[in-house]
Amino acid sequence: MKAVHFGAGNIGRGFVGLLLHEGGYEVVFSDVATALVDAINAVDSYTVHEAGPGGTDHVVTGFRAVNSGTDPDAVADEVATADVATTAVGPTVLRFVAPTIVEGLRRRSPDAAPLQVMACENAIGATDTLRAEVEKAAGEDAAELLARAVFANTAVDRIVPGQPAGGGVDVTVEPYFEWAIESGAFGDTLPAIPGAHFVENLAPYIERKLFTVNTGHAATAYFGARAGIERISDALADPDIAARVSAALEETSAVLTAEHGLDPAELAEYRATILDRFRNPALIDTVQRVGRQPLRKISRHERFIGPAAMAAERGLPATALVGAVAAALEFDETDDEQSVELQKRLRAEDALSFTTLATGLDPEHPLFPAIRDAVVSRQTALAAS
Repeated sequence: MKAVHFGAGNIGRGFVGLLLHEGGYEVVFSDVATALVDAINAVDSYTVHEAGPGGTDHVVTGFRAVNSGTDPDAVADEVATADVATTAVGPTVLRFVAPTIVEGLRRRSPDAAPLQVMACENAIGATDTLRAEVEKAAGEDAAELLARAVFANTAVDRIVPGQPAGGGVDVTVEPYFEWAIESGAFGDTLPAIPGAHFVENLAPYIERKLFTVNTGHAATAYFGARAGIERISDALADPDIAARVSAALEETSAVLTAEHGLDPAELAEYRATILDRFRNPALIDTVQRVGRQPLRKISRHERFIGPAAMAAERGLPATALVGAVAAALEFDETDDEQSVELQKRLRAEDALSFTTLATGLDPEHPLFPAIRDAVVSRQTALAAS
């Protein structure tokens, strides 16, 4: 069996690639970073180190890498004969992956079993997004080529911090992971992914993950950055920050209960587990890394505005989530492109325009006034500085 995985970074090697390896797949990594591709091809194995209580080391073998930037034909050939194709590239990069998948499907035998495609991204419906991009790239051949693949949305969860210098292609991760996958697309032929669980309805799992793990992680980063704290674990050691993050997650849990009927007691236990993971001192993770790309993280269907909008629509509180957005607006890191753009736009745009364009909220939406007020507050502080 063979799997092609797009994105050979830390998540690709330390989470998706590891589980595919453990499922018995030969893993072909596809990436545009020449140095990384060369480094992967220079070794016969790499180690995934689980840092923290219960963690063990896992040795990964049976892999290679192809440079999709310099040799897209080679990647398409790999896709043509693969059983599985996965991604961990970021939602905005999926459109660049799609043409290679299309070319692979074009070269794939019509008699072969359908390629099983899963986008493993921090986004709702990421595989649906990828499928739409594949359909668009396929043009008039879309119906024929899409018949050679099946697409399943997934929810993935594993903290992979910034890696220590000199580690080569080894990866340090937390021991905990979760990979939930829609089962319907596969019929009776499920991918061989140990530890993954297949579900009929993915929405509760992906929103629980996105609105708890991603919301909590980013909120910790932005409150931590505001307080001048560098590490995520140190930020949560601050009682005020811990209280603010907990309050935001209580609001997202209320939304999840209202939307999906999830049990409040189980959600409380889930929240506690998540916060304990963030407190893991063995994971050397920084607020700068976790907080990067703030414009994406305050967009309409992301980790703050998404649940806060759902809460406002149901008459549920969203004060703590708005507070997290306010902290995100203060995120000012010169080495993060979106952070620089965020601060520039806050100085150049009026509050109404910025709130509408950055968050995707309609001015008539019940959440809009609170977010606009947070924007005004940040703009006032910038004008006075």
